[in-house]
Amino acid sequence: MLKIQEIREIIKLIDQSSIDKFTYEAEGAKIKIVKSSGSVASATPVDVQTSLPDVQDSTSGAQVVTQTAPAKMEAPVEVAAPVAASVPVEKTVDASLKSIVSPMVGTFYKSSSPESAAFVQVGQKVGTEDVVCIVEAMKLFNEIEAEVSGEIVEILVKDGQLVEYGQPLFLVKEN
Repeated sequence: MLKIQEIREIIKLIDQSSIDKFTYEAEGAKIKIVKSSGSVASATPVDVQTSLPDVQDSTSGAQVVTQTAPAKMEAPVEVAAPVAASVPVEKTVDASLKSIVSPMVGTFYKSSSPESAAFVQVGQKVGTEDVVCIVEAMKLFNEIEAEVSGEIVEILVKDGQLVEYGQPLFLVKEN
């Protein structure tokens, strides 16, 4: 069976391609991804699995249906429209500023431990490979690099806050 990270990567690849439907079967398990521009797909027979929930990719609106049980059930498959990340918009953003965004869903941490200093502060210069924060996902702590050189102008999230894929974390004024 595929791991959740592998399923997420497949979702990302399908979302970036022109493929509308994707099915994968192996060892009695079945994964079906249906991409739709509308908000509801037609009713289709779906195998029901009681142990694993369906995974909804909030960035693409694609629904992943994992199946292992042989029971059949008629059920409509709804594909929700993409949901924007809940980032409060308080002011207009300067077009010259670049965003450092979260590459995954997880928990944002400004330092490697509660006792440690933050990786970056407002006004600090960063390089493209400098670690600016950690995003913890499924008990894995992922160091996030700036990927842009410049000065940190604003930190958009709080320590310990849940972040979405593609959500802006920092604003950087490029050199």
